[in-house]
Amino acid sequence: MCGIAGMVAREPIDDEDYRTVLRMQQALAHRGPDGAGVHRARHAVIAMRRLSIIDLETGWQPLYDETGRIALVANGEIYNYRELRSQLELQGHRFRTGSDCETIVHAYASAGERALSSLRGMFAFALWDEPRRRLWLARDRMGEKPLYLFRTDDYLMFASELKALLASGRIPRKLDRAALERYFFLGYVPEPGTPVAGVTKLPPGHEMTVEVGPWRVSERRYWSLPAAPETHGNPADVLARELDEVASLTIRSEVPVGVALSGGLDSTLIACMASHHYESKLHAFTVGYDIDSLSDETEDARQLAVHLVMPFHSIRVSAREITDEFPVLVRAADDPIADIASYGYFRLMKAARAAGVPVMLTGQGGDELFWGYPWVRRAARATRQVLAVASGAMPSPSLAAALRPQPPASLDAKGLLRWASDGFGIQQRLRLRAAVRARVANPALPLFYELASHHEEPRFVRRANSIFGTMLAGVRASPAASMAEPARGLPPDLALTDLICSTYLLENGLAQCDRLSMWWSVECRVPLVDYRFAEQVIGLRRHHSDLDLPPKTWLRQAAARFVPEFALRRPKRGFTPPVRHWLGKLFAQYGCSLRKGRLVAEGVLSEEAGREFADFRPTRAPLSPWPYTALVLEQWIREVLDAPHTGSRLDLDVGAGLARQHGAHRTDDVARVHDAERPRDSQVAGDVQQA
Repeated sequence: MCGIAGMVAREPIDDEDYRTVLRMQQALAHRGPDGAGVHRARHAVIAMRRLSIIDLETGWQPLYDETGRIALVANGEIYNYRELRSQLELQGHRFRTGSDCETIVHAYASAGERALSSLRGMFAFALWDEPRRRLWLARDRMGEKPLYLFRTDDYLMFASELKALLASGRIPRKLDRAALERYFFLGYVPEPGTPVAGVTKLPPGHEMTVEVGPWRVSERRYWSLPAAPETHGNPADVLARELDEVASLTIRSEVPVGVALSGGLDSTLIACMASHHYESKLHAFTVGYDIDSLSDETEDARQLAVHLVMPFHSIRVSAREITDEFPVLVRAADDPIADIASYGYFRLMKAARAAGVPVMLTGQGGDELFWGYPWVRRAARATRQVLAVASGAMPSPSLAAALRPQPPASLDAKGLLRWASDGFGIQQRLRLRAAVRARVANPALPLFYELASHHEEPRFVRRANSIFGTMLAGVRASPAASMAEPARGLPPDLALTDLICSTYLLENGLAQCDRLSMWWSVECRVPLVDYRFAEQVIGLRRHHSDLDLPPKTWLRQAAARFVPEFALRRPKRGFTPPVRHWLGKLFAQYGCSLRKGRLVAEGVLSEEAGREFADFRPTRAPLSPWPYTALVLEQWIREVLDAPHTGSRLDLDVGAGLARQHGAHRTDDVARVHDAERPRDSQVAGDVQQA
């Protein structure tokens, strides 16, 4: 696990290019506090910072094939590295380290880009092929590890974080209009976009090659979740077998491992499976709050930890803490993400690092794969209804049916409050009727965010045109429909699974998991988004859909093989904080920044909206998402975009920070140069200081 950065250029790399990459490398020190490495070729520089998880003594990067002419820097873990290594050794490959990522470079030497099909894990890597004068970039299938890109006609730069790219000093710090429009609709910027104009992300399941002579950049998708083949068999049996294998692979580590534990099914399942395969003591970490909260699950988590005989770490979070650390939280997230629950994960990862547990498992992905969000299930069913109406198989939904109250989804206090605020279910039915009738003219396009009440599209368009400034004037009529376009023509259950995984899970869930853990130099692993497990879910749905079953039926049935009965009966919950209490404290401290802040200056917000949001107090129901969305973006501009430097959390002495600089080779297009040209630590440190 680490952070990677680099540059490939049409013209030969000069010393300023090299120092540019070193600046990006140093900005990633929090992702890799244990060491650093650089490979310099005539047309490329690739660099990394290392967090040691596998092969603590010799697994330093860059990694090389037997000839030394193919160099690799990689961020992530190849979970099936032991099996791959055995296969490659039988083919005659000789390994220099015990690193899981060394399998990538030998697999490439053996099979070229087809090597991607053999990798099971989370990764983003850069491989420089000296004989072909070609850089190969690739990202894992589900998008657990990030890879940011910036291109000009003459060079391409990449890095594991946006902050690192900005540290290069070569990127104009301008906001991207289309990205901000989507951010205000969603609370995050969907991939491959970013808030910075000209910066994109390599999408999940994609690879990119940059060839120097002649200069050519090409991108290809090598994997797609909806393309998974049909799977037969009992869903509980199929998924239980896959889960057991996933657990045995994702628990591999040479350092202590912990689990982010709530009282819900997903994290409970991960804890039970991992504790079965882990040979040492698995640590459990949970988040509670200093005031009463319906979502405080400390005691549920403690009960399971005692049952599994796991060391238990309980973190109590206060409004004072989030207020004090809010700017740091926004900076750590890298992209602006308006999710108030993110501070729980931030504090949990901080506690894991303090406890000496640098690997954490989380249960993200279960809700997205198994209908854990009611609005996603409604969208899939509504899309099915659209197809039936369009084909004449059923009549268009009537107004009389929409006006009939419906029972609440849950009978707890939160469920009843949500039901009442939605007009006892009538507003939801009216939204559903309107969405179905509007989509019948275009039935191949699935419904998606139109049915999420917190992203209601007409309200967004109406409100947006009243609060946005000159930069965002004229909001598009249907941001939700444009997001659904990639799933056009897919069966409804496959379409909605793919859409929620490639949007909300990717840029809200997995992005936070990666950035907020790596800010504290902790590796976050997400077993439920293993691509083969996700493929099995899609394959089973191709054979027989679970759309009309209760939420998470298949996952719950599979989990019964691993989870004790007392935990299996618990309702779904997550790290949901006391939202109104936190927002009140945050706006009392930072709300004034919106009055005449950067958003108003840039024309993102009107002056009237800036004043309105500055005075926001979360005492009214329903709670508007707009003020907090704006507050996060305001702080993000100040902490990331406008920061004079975008360095790491670690305030490292430059020389000490690079004292374990490994594999800093330099090659040219004619011959390979080994240790004779390896820069001394003092030379590398000097280069960074000059930069």
